[in-house]
Amino acid sequence: HVVALLIVYPLVFWYGDVDCLRRSANRWFLLLYVMHYTNRSIFFTMMLKNVKPTPILLSFMTNAFLLTNGYLQVRYHTYLHKYEDDWIYTPQCVIGSVIFFIGFHINRSSDTILTNLRKPGEKGYKIPYGGMFEYVSGANFFGECVEWIGYSIATMSLPAATFAFCTICNIGPRAIQHHRWYLSKFEDYPRNRKALIPFLY
Repeated sequence: HVVALLIVYPLVFWYGDVDCLRRSANRWFLLLYVMHYTNRSIFFTMMLKNVKPTPILLSFMTNAFLLTNGYLQVRYHTYLHKYEDDWIYTPQCVIGSVIFFIGFHINRSSDTILTNLRKPGEKGYKIPYGGMFEYVSGANFFGECVEWIGYSIATMSLPAATFAFCTICNIGPRAIQHHRWYLSKFEDYPRNRKALIPFLY
C-alpha cells in the first residue's frame, strides 16, 4: 500500500494548486486518505507475522490499482476541485467523516484480532472472535468498505464514489470466499455469522 501513500508527495508539493490546498475541506479529505494508507502501509505491516510472498502478477496489479486510484483521489483534492470553506460543516461531510472513522476503527481492530490469533511458534488456523467478527467473517473487509463509503459521502465526489464501489466489488467476493472457507474448515464455526454485511449477507 505504500505506493498509494508516496503518490501524495509530488501531487501536493510539486503539482498542488495553492488555492485548493488552503481550503479546509480539501486538506481534511487529504488527511483521511493519508491516515488510511499510513495505517495500511506502516502500522499494519509492522503487525504482520509470518508474511507469505505475494505472486508477482498479483503484486503488480495491486500496485497499479493503488497508484491509479491514489492519483485520482489526491489529484482531485489538490488540484481539480475546490470545496467551499463551509463544506467541512455540512451534514454530508460530518456524517460521512463519522462513518469513515467507524470503518477505520473496525478495520484496524479486526486486523489486530487477526494478527494476534496465533501465539509465537503456533501454527495452523483459528477462528477469530471479538469485535465485528461476532457478526461477519470478513470484519476487516467490512470495515474498509464502511471507510470508503463514508469517504464518498463526505466528499460527494465521483472519484471517491468510484473507489468505494471498486472496493466493495474487490473485497466483497474475498469476504464471501473466506466465509465459505471457515464453514468448510471448522465444524464448530458460528453459523449465525454472515460473510460481509451483519445480519444480512
